[in-house]
Amino acid sequence: MIKLSHISWNLAGLLLPLIVAAVTVPALLSSLGQERFGLLALVWGIVGYAGSLDLGLGRALTQYVATLPTAQWRLEVRSVLKTTSTLTFFSGFAFGLLLSVAATGNVHQWFNTTTVTAEELQTVVFLVALVLPVQAMSATYRGLCEASQRFKGINIIRILLGVVTFAGPGIALWFSDQLILPVLFLVIARVLALFVFRILALRCLVDAATDAHFDRTLARRLFSFGGWVTVSGILSPVMLQADRFTIGALLSAAAVSAYVIPYEVVVQSLVLVGAVSATVFPAFSRMIASQPELLAGFFKLWLRRIALGMLFVTAALALFLPALLPLWLGEKSTAEMALIGQILCFGVFANALAAMYYALIQAHGRADVTAKFHLLELPLFLISLFLLIHLLGPAGAAMAWSSRMLLDLLLLHRFAGKHYV
Repeated sequence: MIKLSHISWNLAGLLLPLIVAAVTVPALLSSLGQERFGLLALVWGIVGYAGSLDLGLGRALTQYVATLPTAQWRLEVRSVLKTTSTLTFFSGFAFGLLLSVAATGNVHQWFNTTTVTAEELQTVVFLVALVLPVQAMSATYRGLCEASQRFKGINIIRILLGVVTFAGPGIALWFSDQLILPVLFLVIARVLALFVFRILALRCLVDAATDAHFDRTLARRLFSFGGWVTVSGILSPVMLQADRFTIGALLSAAAVSAYVIPYEVVVQSLVLVGAVSATVFPAFSRMIASQPELLAGFFKLWLRRIALGMLFVTAALALFLPALLPLWLGEKSTAEMALIGQILCFGVFANALAAMYYALIQAHGRADVTAKFHLLELPLFLISLFLLIHLLGPAGAAMAWSSRMLLDLLLLHRFAGKHYV
């Protein structure tokens, strides 16, 4: 069963960094200018979703370990961790190498920018490539901690990382007005976090057998789940980040800032959903294995709670954004930013409900379902994104994003309703 303390720690880990962001983002926007801030926002997005490059094995580890009976857990868990961490290291390294090779080309042509040099952009891309294997490994160790319900330690690290993510660039700007030093701060923080995540994961193994080996049979089993999670794990960030990259390519880096600021304000309201879904996923997995008759009622209870909570939050945001953004950003706020935020509120509400269905379906081991839905959504989203940005600018991107979230919810709801609840 779910403990409120677990949700509270997950909520703190997501919410406190946002408070730091609220304080630091206006200063960063003023100091960096719209183009460099837009590029920094792209870096934040890539680093934030780099954990998805673990081939879905962190999620697979959480689902598998959470369902193990105690005796089997003691025998297998060290081998599960060794197998998973080995695979995720090589996957993260491969993605980092690919990005490094890409960075040797003319990266300046990727972005429509006039104030950032090609050398600065190239160095930033190399630094981001370094962090990819680090984030992939961190996702594995975090997955074991979540399966063991060690949410306190995970979220203390998350809070500290959030502070460095948003406050670190501000400190770096005392020494340089380029992006290189702020991004270097992010890389160093992620490396340190990896070591701490590893220590926390090893502490979960105190009662486990000492034998640990790479298990090929287990690897195939994890890949059968994780492979489909990888499809979602790659496509979902692509769809989540495609809006800002497409705006940057079709319009300008400055237009990215006009979109990203209301996007981050509205989307970060999903912290409650993130806190709950991270807690219910291992709980769903355990309940399926031990008390399946209770699952439907348990799921519907939390779905109603999320629906009511997020309806209130998104309605309040849509109503008050036109007044809040000028108070926060001053003269840099525009009416277009408020409109973008209001459009995104619809998508955020749909995404909140979809997250619960996503956790339920994957807890049943059906990661293939969510991945296939993402494969269906991707071309529809990219086409609508391209057309609507051409027609309406950044507000068109918000419409495409929200429409994709609504489609995702409808697909997940229909499948879960037919098979599970």
